[in-house]
Amino acid sequence: MSSRHRECVVLLHGLARTRRSMARLHHALQREGYAVRNTGYPSRRYPVAELTRRYLVPVVEKLQDAGRIHFVTHSMGGILVRHYLKHHRPANLGRVVMLAPPNHGSEIVNRFGQTWWFRLINGPAGCELSTGEHALPCALGPADYPVGIIAGDRSLDPCSLCLPRPNDGKVSVLSARLAGMTDFRVVPHGHTFMMNRACVIRMVCDFLARGRF
Repeated sequence: MSSRHRECVVLLHGLARTRRSMARLHHALQREGYAVRNTGYPSRRYPVAELTRRYLVPVVEKLQDAGRIHFVTHSMGGILVRHYLKHHRPANLGRVVMLAPPNHGSEIVNRFGQTWWFRLINGPAGCELSTGEHALPCALGPADYPVGIIAGDRSLDPCSLCLPRPNDGKVSVLSARLAGMTDFRVVPHGHTFMMNRACVIRMVCDFLARGRF
């Protein structure tokens, strides 16, 4: 369905996932009346800046006639949107919801990012998600747009042992926070399937509609 003059939501999946991982959110947002663009991208092939240029910029450029453009992201998708909004600002920008974003990076990358197998599995973008003020996630700066963030604090993933507690197995609750954020919630779920949880989907819809969870 055309997005002309309608409110539109751009979905961005996380590292090593596909657009299918956001399918449940896609259908829920369509039921709320949004025009949804569930955007796939080869997350392990290019650095964050190149992924943004090749796969996010063209999608947003086609939505200039939308009433408002919202973004809903999972994991590394939030870093792509932060990178995009640091360099581009649509006149019709709406709200942003980030699920489990590594806004201050992940200690897992600090520990394993230089190993051959980590680079093979996660690609150049995954290796950019380390912690520290000069690492890419922190270098993108604070939010100056309406953004709500949902973090998880439960996991059976052994990688959680590398992270400060509480964490979701990939990202700590502390790392998910972002200066300038509008609202923040912690849910008792893990990283990988957070976007499929009914309570999370409900909070996403609430924030897009009212600017609060």
